[in-house]
Amino acid sequence: MNLPKYEYFTEGEATLFKFSSEGPKGKIKKLVVYSQMLEADVYNLAFGDYDEETDLIDDTVITNNNDSQKVLATVVSTLYVFTNKHPNLWVYATGSNPARTRLYRIGITSNLEEILTDFEVFGLSDETWHEFEKGKEYEAFLVKRKKY
Repeated sequence: MNLPKYEYFTEGEATLFKFSSEGPKGKIKKLVVYSQMLEADVYNLAFGDYDEETDLIDDTVITNNNDSQKVLATVVSTLYVFTNKHPNLWVYATGSNPARTRLYRIGITSNLEEILTDFEVFGLSDETWHEFEKGKEYEAFLVKRKKY
């Protein structure tokens, strides 16, 4: 996505990314973590504010730092890094609640043409995976880097 993004730090396996959101509420630490699910070739994308007390991601907090587009563009940029390192893996993503899942769907829809040049994109509806279509409601998303 050709949008402004934050610089981030990652480690060798590209499964953990750290960056800071900057806005009216100050600098807020964010984490993006890719973790293996039950299926060996599927990784969950978890994203949210970093809670220093628990050393975990808080994906329920509403930051309101007036930079949501930049934050989402940064998360998407980590997807490129992760799938460059692990091109045969699928990435599963869903919001922590229906409103967040809807925001992710809107983000995918807004950038679908560009996303489809690099990724296969599916949406979960009625317990079935479908090729992503604009205007449809989904409960979760599954993406995989296209092979060239």
